[in-house]
Amino acid sequence: MTQGLILAGGYSARAKTNKMLLMYENKPLILHAIDGMIPFVSQVFVVTGHYHKEIYSFLKDYPKVTCIENENYNQGMFSSVLTGVSALSEDFFVLPGDCPFVSRETYQKLLLGTKQIRVPSFHGKAGHPLFMKKELLTPLRMEELNSNLKEFRNKYDVEFIEVDDQFILKDIDTLEDFQSLVQEEKGK
Repeated sequence: MTQGLILAGGYSARAKTNKMLLMYENKPLILHAIDGMIPFVSQVFVVTGHYHKEIYSFLKDYPKVTCIENENYNQGMFSSVLTGVSALSEDFFVLPGDCPFVSRETYQKLLLGTKQIRVPSFHGKAGHPLFMKKELLTPLRMEELNSNLKEFRNKYDVEFIEVDDQFILKDIDTLEDFQSLVQEEKGK
């Protein structure tokens, strides 16, 4: 089976608010990210950090979801990846929580790929989520903290899978990004 890892540990500094809990269609963005992934995984691990208490209190009773607090979130996103992979034991997806509207078709296409690492692309541009086979868990856990997912990914034979999903490239850094993304989601 496949597991999911959603990264939600940052400060949301540019948004000046906890963007994971921004509401769209009566649910926070983090739930859009989870609900998009959950049909394709046995369990979702959400790595929290700066806003751990708020996110945990919202997700604590959500089925198939476990929150993991990254106490070193101030060391950057890769520290959240390393915190999260410590809980994984299967093939897995990695998705930033601020990339909430990935389509079901994208997840399906990534699962049908053949290489150890699979990345969706839209018009030739790589996006999210990343899919990795479980045999990469050990080398990923041993990766240096000053590394990143792209650097790790590029050490392996990567399969870029073209998808018809612009939302693999869309993340939310500011409130303006949020408003723009919501308008695009409504229009699709």
